[in-house]
Amino acid sequence: MTVPAPQARRRPSAAGRLLPMLLVLALLAPLSVLFGQSWRSTDDDRDLVVTERLGVEYLRALAPVTDALVDAQTATVTGRPVSGDALTRAVGTAAAVDARIGDELRSRERWAGLRAKIEALRDRRPADPEAAYAAYGEVTDLLLALHRKVRETSGLVRDPESDSFFLQDGVGGELPEAVVAAGRLADLTVLAARRPAEQRPRSVAELAAVRVAALAPAGALVADLRAAVDSSESTDLGANVLTPLDTYQRSVEALAAYSTPTGATGTVDAPRLAAARSAAQAAANQLQPVILDELDALLADRLDALDRDRWLAVGAAAVGVVLLVVLALVLLAEFRRAAEARRATDGPAAPAADGWQPAAGRPDEVRPLQPAGAARKPEPAQWGPFDAAR
Repeated sequence: MTVPAPQARRRPSAAGRLLPMLLVLALLAPLSVLFGQSWRSTDDDRDLVVTERLGVEYLRALAPVTDALVDAQTATVTGRPVSGDALTRAVGTAAAVDARIGDELRSRERWAGLRAKIEALRDRRPADPEAAYAAYGEVTDLLLALHRKVRETSGLVRDPESDSFFLQDGVGGELPEAVVAAGRLADLTVLAARRPAEQRPRSVAELAAVRVAALAPAGALVADLRAAVDSSESTDLGANVLTPLDTYQRSVEALAAYSTPTGATGTVDAPRLAAARSAAQAAANQLQPVILDELDALLADRLDALDRDRWLAVGAAAVGVVLLVVLALVLLAEFRRAAEARRATDGPAAPAADGWQPAAGRPDEVRPLQPAGAARKPEPAQWGPFDAAR
């Protein structure tokens, strides 16, 4: 009787054993790509915010220089003694800031040129008011150009958030232009009153242009700050900015009223205009640090959020790697258990050609597929001679 041989278990090929491990390793590639993209994006945004905060620091240092130059110009034009202590302190503070962060903002060359002009103007102050007005105008133009340079190289002009963008545009662009132009308007009014009658048409045209240059950035500043408050999610921005902004707006309205020509001759009340200019500058001095503080606070909050995103990306990548390592270890353990099971089920002897092999044991013991009791018993010894005679 032929007994069918049991089917031998198919051993998985080498490719089948390696495929799960290869899939585990392949999952590391997209995980690495996603982590790298997230890290680079967060790193770029973080670098921008860090540089923007350097720009805020530099603009803060330039504010006293602006005020000191405007005051020195007014004192020189009106014939009053000029105190150089405020300008010296402001220049020293700005020089220290430029020495520390000027390389990163690429402002060294512009600051060096501006500082040289300021020191030359302070050492050789023009005696003629008209010449002094022109000389200070050249220096303040360089100062406004430095403001623009710092905003560009620090990335403030490319700020992606609407509230911080409006704040930087107001404090770094509109406000210094308004302060400088207001000083020029008051000083030019004094100079126009001293000019001969034949120069009156030229003086009227200059005053009209300077008046527009003073009032336009002041109005743009008010619009920027209100837009920043309306678009911001910060609850502190409106409460901190609106009160000094209202004070500044009232001072600008007074400046506009007193700079309007009155009467048939189109004259301007120079003393009242000078007082309005001083009030507007004082309001600007109160408003500027508030804007800078709020802008820096917004940037600091964004930097903290980016740091949290960075650590979340690191944590997610670490968890993904740990899970893949655990999966790989489980697969390896399963491979080892399968190999041990195969070694335990495989016999040492090869099966016969017909697929059946007798079980090992004594010849007279009952074997599989042999009926019980069918084993032949040995013949008794006494029948031996009879069988031989047959």
